[in-house]
Amino acid sequence: MRVFLAVTGASGAAYGGRALSALTAAGHHVGLCVSDAGCQVISHELLGEGPRPTSRTDVVERFVQAHAQSPGAVDVLQPDDIACSFASGSSGARAALVMPCSTSTLGKVAHGTGDTLIHRVAEVMLKERGQLVLVPRETPVSLIQLRNMVAVTEAGGIILPASPGLYTLPQSIDDLVDFVVGKALDVLRIDHALFPRWGEAGRVEA
Repeated sequence: MRVFLAVTGASGAAYGGRALSALTAAGHHVGLCVSDAGCQVISHELLGEGPRPTSRTDVVERFVQAHAQSPGAVDVLQPDDIACSFASGSSGARAALVMPCSTSTLGKVAHGTGDTLIHRVAEVMLKERGQLVLVPRETPVSLIQLRNMVAVTEAGGIILPASPGLYTLPQSIDDLVDFVVGKALDVLRIDHALFPRWGEAGRVEA
């Protein structure tokens, strides 16, 4: 399955990294696009180098090396590459995940005013009735942001806030991250073992 994965400039780069790991481990072909702001968040939150990386290429390469797994494949896509296959409704791709999703990205998708590959792919998913999942990580949220979430939902997208459940009795931050990523994969109908289902005994290891 071909899946578009975008990492944008909201806190929560670990969600995107875990999503890349889970998708590729399951053998999916991932088109990865990291926004400029997403690179800054990865540099700060995952690489510990602060929010001003000297090279976006280096940041994305290290992100992929740290998280991509066999037997899947990863195509690294540039935010300005609107000529790539994912940007067309004829590509056959039927799933896009923006994780984490900045409120700026949310607003542009909600109003169809995007200017990058990430925004274009979101528009393609909506017009082709594909699966679009946006994972905002913002709190509190303003009325404008709530209305943007409603607009995306009315257009056929899924808003999946990064709100980890506690009923799985998480033991670490990784457990909390796995829960949110697992819920996103559930929406995309992608099998995983990132967290135990309600009623299952004990934790399930990925």
